[in-house]
Amino acid sequence: MADYQEFLDGVDRAAYHEGEWRWEEDGYTVTRTYHYSPPGCHTSCGILLYEKDGKVRRVEGDPLDPCTNGKLCIKCLTLDESLNHPDRLKYPMRRAGERGENKWERISWDEAYDEIEERVRGIWETDGGNAIICVHGTGRNINWQVPFFGQAGLKTPNISTFGFTGFSCYMPRICGSIAPFGDFPIVDASETHADRYGNAEWVPPEVLVVWGNEPLASNADGYVGHWLVQCVQMGTKIISIDPRLTWWGVRAEHWLQIRPGTDAALACAWLNVIIGEELYDKEHVEAWCSGFDELVESVRETTPEWAAAICDLNPDDIRDSARLYARAEPGAIQWGLAFDQQVSAMALCLAGCDLMALCGNVDVPGGNILVHNAFEINAGYASGEHLTPPEWRAKKLNNNFALSIEGGDFVAHASSDGLLQAIEDGFPYPIKMMWIQSSNTLSCPSQDAPRVMKAMQNIPFIVNADPYLTPTSVALADIVLPVAMSAERNSARTWWSPCRAMVKVVDFYEAKSDEQIILDLGKRLNPEVFGQWETDIDWLNWYLHDGTGSFSATTEATDQGGAKNTGKTLFTASWEELVRDPSMVGHAYDEFNATYHKAEKGMFREDGSVGYGTPSGRLELAPLLYRYWGLDTTPFHTEPPEGPLSTPELMDEYPLILTCGGRSFEFFHSEHRQLPTMRELHPQPRVLINPATAERYGIQDGQWVWIENDHGRFKQQAKVSPVVNEKTVHAEHGWWFPESDPSAPYLFGTFESNPNNCTRAFVTGQGGVGSPIKGMICKVYPVREGDTMPYEQIAATGNFPWYRKVESPRQGEIERFRRAREAGMDYDVMANQLVDPATGERTDLKTGEPVEA
Repeated sequence: MADYQEFLDGVDRAAYHEGEWRWEEDGYTVTRTYHYSPPGCHTSCGILLYEKDGKVRRVEGDPLDPCTNGKLCIKCLTLDESLNHPDRLKYPMRRAGERGENKWERISWDEAYDEIEERVRGIWETDGGNAIICVHGTGRNINWQVPFFGQAGLKTPNISTFGFTGFSCYMPRICGSIAPFGDFPIVDASETHADRYGNAEWVPPEVLVVWGNEPLASNADGYVGHWLVQCVQMGTKIISIDPRLTWWGVRAEHWLQIRPGTDAALACAWLNVIIGEELYDKEHVEAWCSGFDELVESVRETTPEWAAAICDLNPDDIRDSARLYARAEPGAIQWGLAFDQQVSAMALCLAGCDLMALCGNVDVPGGNILVHNAFEINAGYASGEHLTPPEWRAKKLNNNFALSIEGGDFVAHASSDGLLQAIEDGFPYPIKMMWIQSSNTLSCPSQDAPRVMKAMQNIPFIVNADPYLTPTSVALADIVLPVAMSAERNSARTWWSPCRAMVKVVDFYEAKSDEQIILDLGKRLNPEVFGQWETDIDWLNWYLHDGTGSFSATTEATDQGGAKNTGKTLFTASWEELVRDPSMVGHAYDEFNATYHKAEKGMFREDGSVGYGTPSGRLELAPLLYRYWGLDTTPFHTEPPEGPLSTPELMDEYPLILTCGGRSFEFFHSEHRQLPTMRELHPQPRVLINPATAERYGIQDGQWVWIENDHGRFKQQAKVSPVVNEKTVHAEHGWWFPESDPSAPYLFGTFESNPNNCTRAFVTGQGGVGSPIKGMICKVYPVREGDTMPYEQIAATGNFPWYRKVESPRQGEIERFRRAREAGMDYDVMANQLVDPATGERTDLKTGEPVEA
């Protein structure tokens, strides 16, 4: 589609019923809508759903949709397989045996709601709402609903994508860009303009850096990979920074095959070159940036030669690629999950922003534009936190309160490690219930997954809402609730621009949408709040018009960064109008995101003054917020905890670098494993191994191999390929086998091929953020006849025979707490003091010293 106007001119608009949202065609009812989830990725694509006899029979792309222009990946094209799959949950069910036995009894929705309400109210009475954890999965079109239910319905401050040590998915990039920029940068591929590639102001990036990201397979963070393909077709040059050779690397001017986990060293070297050779935009830095001198000093010694030794790169390649990016007019950086999943996460994200700012590529056509959610519809992870009782909100298990990590609490979520500590040890207080919605906790996000499963057995009551019975459901749930899929629900979502609506087309047995489940229970648990909405569409209209979910800034990050949260949006149409109005038919673009140079026009600051949404009003190369949060204010490299430089003594036993989590076209995290088409194309989990490495260890292509470290092991099929180097293997995540035995200890084989057998909880970067998921060490060897996974031990102990446990940073206090409680002492959780019930004498738990009255 190199010529966009030619593409538009070639579309028969009458045949595609321009301006209509629903029509009849050849015996089908066709609905123009957007697909989100479940199942699906982070992006909402324009689709045409063909329904007949109460079922979706066919899915096509909508060429009149400006977001995706009719292009669909296989995840959308197989939506009918997902919707109509016989394994889907049809009714609410209650556990009828022991956890893990996979014995269930069908119950009504009212029976399920009655039991949940009774348990929640009982916990409020005895322990407080903070003893409940509300878990949601990756942010898609219920990114605000579940947190709102948790904080306003369950009345708990403990909202989490539980299992992710170090908030190591997206949070580092969010916080790491709000601090220096005040807003979030995305590559400008014309996606904020309704007229897209034909927009008069827009130009494609001259150079695009694709860094730790495969946008074609992932379509992550509200971003569609083929937008960037269009830019390449229009002349954009590529720099690919990735341990794997991808579509982007094949077409790149420079492919930097970096050692996983060392990206911050490379970024610091780029800064060294750009500053040292005076390639930065001097006029822009003088007018719009602060902290330049501090940055200059911090990268004075981070030369390409220094970084090359760390990153396993050629210093000339580092130097030449830095020059190519710096000289581009404009250049853009497409960053991925690799930024979050290393211990240098916050420093790396800052370095990425500093590169954008130094080169004058912020909020310019074809650069990295700064965006809000369309029409300031900003409900998100902190939604409803002001509705949690303050005495319970004060006990939120964040990094500060739960783990004693110093610095500002700048993430809206509770700390996953803090929650694990409370579940394992009852410290600083025990957990009595977990609500899980849109998360297959054991199969996907949980680092140290066997340990997490063992710990979760301590939780007395667990509810899981999901379209399928998953390993998490079977192992742990007491009640499961069937969730409606994308075409079975009314919904809306803004992730940048435009605002988009999803329309209900069919029903599936008794499955309910996430919104309806939350409304039903919310009216029981907090009728004062949830009673104002009669239907799911009423709630969606509130979201579209008032849906910040809070009437003040909801985290220190957004507060100090200048993001505004006023309780009102700029959207004026109703959800019904968004769907039906011929000028919208499901989508609406906003003016803010379509505007360039917003700082010059006073669009970032509440008073309308010139500047960015930062405390200083400038692009802060050494952010004030980082200092407030207790972080270093300039970029630096931290070596992965295990590797050739940090633990050379381990490399004889574990000579390879293990990276994992790269996306595939067929699956989204742990979704789609039931679908025949997907499993035909991608039947088994694959680990990429270089041919020389495979020969060294006697491994054949297609052979099952063990990937093992001093924590655990898992097995995948070897894909022998030169796309990774001899020092690196790349494994897939999210695998389970719905066709296999569901009962414990096997649990659909969720631990059979799970890289999280080898990841660690309680290993984080500065500020308790980031974790080395993409940079571990391992050995690889063939699976031999008779080799098995130690399922019984995993179920009984939560670990492998050679497992090396990482303790909480407060382990000394936990041991003191445990002994004192066994001796009958009370514990004052807010003061962190032990209290003798007989005398009232107090002891400081941290020091073990008496507290003077």
